Amino acid sequence: MNKKYCSAIFILLIPSLLFSQATSIGESISTIKGHILEKETGLHIPFATIHIEEANISFPADATGHYHKTGINSGKYRIKASSLGYISKDTLVELKKGVGYVINFELDESSLNMNEIVVTATRNESKRRESPSVINVIGKKLFEQSASNNLSQVLNFQPGVRVEVSCQNCAVTQVRINGLEGQYSQILLDSRPIFSSLATVYGVEQLPSSMIERVEVLRGGGSAVFGSNAIGGVINIITKEPIRNIVSVSNQTTSLGNGSMDYSTSLNSSFVSKDFNTGVYLFGMIRDRDAYDRDGDGFSDIPVLEAGTLGFRGYHKFNPNAKLTLEYHHMNEFRRGGDSLNRPPHESNVAEQVKHKINGGSVKLDLNSSDYKQRLSIFSSAQKIGRDSYFGTDMDLNAYGRTDDITLSAGAQYSLNIKKFLLLPAEFTAGFEYNLNHLNDVMLGYSRTIDQRAVTYGGYLQNEWKNEKISILLGARLDKNNHVKNPIFSPRLNLRYSPKENIAFRGSYSSGYRAPQAYSEDLHVEAVGGNVTLIVIDPELKPEYSNSLSASADYYFFAGAVQMNTLAEIFHTNLKDVFALKPFGKDEAGNTLLLRKNESGAIISGANLEIKANYGNSLSAQAGLTLQSSKYKEIYKWSDNDGVIADRRMHKTPNIYGYITLSWNPVSAINLSATGVYTGAMLMPHFEGYIPEDKLETTPSFWDLGLKISYDIKIGVEHTIQINAGVKNLLDSYQRDLDKGSLRDAGYVYGPGTPRALFAGIKIDL
Repeated sequence: MNKKYCSAIFILLIPSLLFSQATSIGESISTIKGHILEKETGLHIPFATIHIEEANISFPADATGHYHKTGINSGKYRIKASSLGYISKDTLVELKKGVGYVINFELDESSLNMNEIVVTATRNESKRRESPSVINVIGKKLFEQSASNNLSQVLNFQPGVRVEVSCQNCAVTQVRINGLEGQYSQILLDSRPIFSSLATVYGVEQLPSSMIERVEVLRGGGSAVFGSNAIGGVINIITKEPIRNIVSVSNQTTSLGNGSMDYSTSLNSSFVSKDFNTGVYLFGMIRDRDAYDRDGDGFSDIPVLEAGTLGFRGYHKFNPNAKLTLEYHHMNEFRRGGDSLNRPPHESNVAEQVKHKINGGSVKLDLNSSDYKQRLSIFSSAQKIGRDSYFGTDMDLNAYGRTDDITLSAGAQYSLNIKKFLLLPAEFTAGFEYNLNHLNDVMLGYSRTIDQRAVTYGGYLQNEWKNEKISILLGARLDKNNHVKNPIFSPRLNLRYSPKENIAFRGSYSSGYRAPQAYSEDLHVEAVGGNVTLIVIDPELKPEYSNSLSASADYYFFAGAVQMNTLAEIFHTNLKDVFALKPFGKDEAGNTLLLRKNESGAIISGANLEIKANYGNSLSAQAGLTLQSSKYKEIYKWSDNDGVIADRRMHKTPNIYGYITLSWNPVSAINLSATGVYTGAMLMPHFEGYIPEDKLETTPSFWDLGLKISYDIKIGVEHTIQINAGVKNLLDSYQRDLDKGSLRDAGYVYGPGTPRALFAGIKIDL
């Protein structure tokens, strides 16, 4: 099968390359050059980005704020200059054959990035404020401000998004969007769905910040280009692409308390040819964290972690109309929680140990017609995961397991810009995708084998009518999954109306489904009461369907140096035949069994509020708040204990949560930042073992506050050394009622994932 797959991709690529050579149009070449200045001071802005929209060409200015680009076909183009911390500006220019043009820009300061280019709304590039869906962007600044060295540490700073730790032994995490569990959202790497159920178990903690350019978060079903299983939303991780020659090395050392340390070191470099036609970005990171025992019972509350990541992303432009992009990443990770950590896991009372080896990569060929009105993208991505695991209690020799997981995704997407279709300019998009996930999970000691092959063929059509005032995105997707008898049709509708440039009203409708197959939580085995908990899939499990509605208002305000952005959004999701876990007795070894079966349904409704404010480039603040209600349509009985009161309310999801970030530069070289994450009270199931019988607990609320100070030392124009220090979880808001000993319920864990922690770091850019 693999040989056939590779041959098909190769056959697709060859004629595409030939087509790209045929469309180069070398006889109509123009040149542009100029500089980018800060309007208030007149100073040049180094490494600003020049983007030619119709040609889909981006390149940086140099360290002096000047740029020069040749090899552009003649025609009309909108040329834009942008830089982090400034309002983007563009100009419409008609380039003629053999003529050179000088195009200069003056940019006003801003940190709101209303004209930032995003791709997640439609998988085509668009300005964030003109996007038909609300897209939140996590950039380099927020990673640095929150001292986040991996993806899981930064996602909390978005409205409607919450990262939770779900296991006291191995610290498995999941991302909830608008209250829905992690399985309801789709995690993409460079817009491709190679994050399988196995990859999402620990995946958001395995992705280092050094490989990430930005993260785009779309709440709700979004457009038809993404899979119909993206019910809760989409998290699109855009990896770094080289734009200039640079070498960067950094280290962050963190003290967790009780003698536990966490070391993270990264080394990154990028190299670009003089004509910007070829470039490669190399990244590497190693992390070493000691186990942390909060209550001194000899059992870890945060596991040992040893991880390493390396990879690259490179591109080559054959001509102005053809670009080949390659990406590869390799990850090694070992984590171990429980007791007796210096002994083999089968000599422990409780042990959860996993070793991951992950290899993944992608290839993409982007082609443009000579007039840049047509675009064709052919892509293929693959990832292979090997996992050796031990999930066991009471020195069980039979708790070892092996999991192998292969994910393939391939397809093509065609886009056509139409000057006028019916009433407005339009962009038509059509595509096809083939997604394969083959999972083999074997735990012989528990008589459990999951051999699952999930294949989905998907095709989609969408058209976006748009101008500066209106966007109408109408699309549909047809998926055939081998676990579902009939093809599933999923319509999508997104609307935007902007009566003024600084105001946008949006509305959307989407439908989706989840196939009856194993998901991330089925691949994690939890220790409870001296035994383990295993999930069994009901052979009669039916697909779960969803319908989602959302509406929002987005407002930008500018007055001198003051800039503000407020967003109010309401959402409503109706789930039918929702998947739920019900008690299913015990197996012969006394392990607890939970049955995944269909419940009647669930309703999740709420509102997201967000406000951003900046004063020049020296002071910025951002805050978000989510209010929501998450309930099953019928009473949900999660325990066999008759004394436990059943309820319609969903567990592990608070009715209120939010965040705040502050950043202040008293002088250009010094940055002071503060961050906070608030988690309201929620219901938590607490299984018997450490406690005498099952109980539904109500957790307290938490504030997780952080502080950081950094100082930049400039060495010449291009080089910088930064030293920084700070504290995470300043108030030490950590769970007070952790279970202790070998009978603990490892799933009874909530609140911030780390205790009060002091850190110091250094970063060198050369």
